[in-house]
Amino acid sequence: MNEQTAVVIGASGLTGGYVLQLLLSDESFTKVSILVRKELAIRHSKLIQHITDFNDADQLLLIGKADVLFCCVGTTMKKVKGDKIAYEKVDYDIPVNMARIASGNGFKKFLLISSIGASAKSSNFYLRLKGKVEDAIMKFPFESTWIFRPSSLLGKRKEIRNGEKVLQAATKLISSILFGSLKKYHGISAEQVAVAMVAASKRNDPGVHIVEYREIMELVLH
Repeated sequence: MNEQTAVVIGASGLTGGYVLQLLLSDESFTKVSILVRKELAIRHSKLIQHITDFNDADQLLLIGKADVLFCCVGTTMKKVKGDKIAYEKVDYDIPVNMARIASGNGFKKFLLISSIGASAKSSNFYLRLKGKVEDAIMKFPFESTWIFRPSSLLGKRKEIRNGEKVLQAATKLISSILFGSLKKYHGISAEQVAVAMVAASKRNDPGVHIVEYREIMELVLH
């Protein structure tokens, strides 16, 4: 068994929460560290929690040394009250700063949740920012970098979002008629994305991997 140690950023979120659960139950991971703003009500013999102020560069060093970093961090315009600068501090600064430190600390693998349609050239703020994050992450010399680009993430979130149930129902309906090149816009559960991320982290495939719906499902099924 190829044993590894892991760090999860964004473990309090929907997908990150599933990633954490999977890692804790997976015997091939001997230690799992998480950086969180508030302590999670989870206890496990191989779990280490670091309460972190992500605006403090020194505290980011709590990442320490490990083999794999799962970056599942993200925010919403509602949470930052429409402040694009505050949004960038979460969705850009945290992943890129974490990648920089992880690379310097000898991490071998970096797995990032991005978004379908991500492009630094996009006219859409969200997709442009995701594209910039991807471009920055791909420059770090990890042995393998996995960038996951799901479309709409399905699942029950801890916080209530306006129209969430309606949006998810509409996503499922639209997804049923997406075929061919449009398949990448198919909605997918956060749990499936997490399963795919953990599966990818156990592979020794060098280089940069862009993973969309079809590839995510292949990882889930294998």
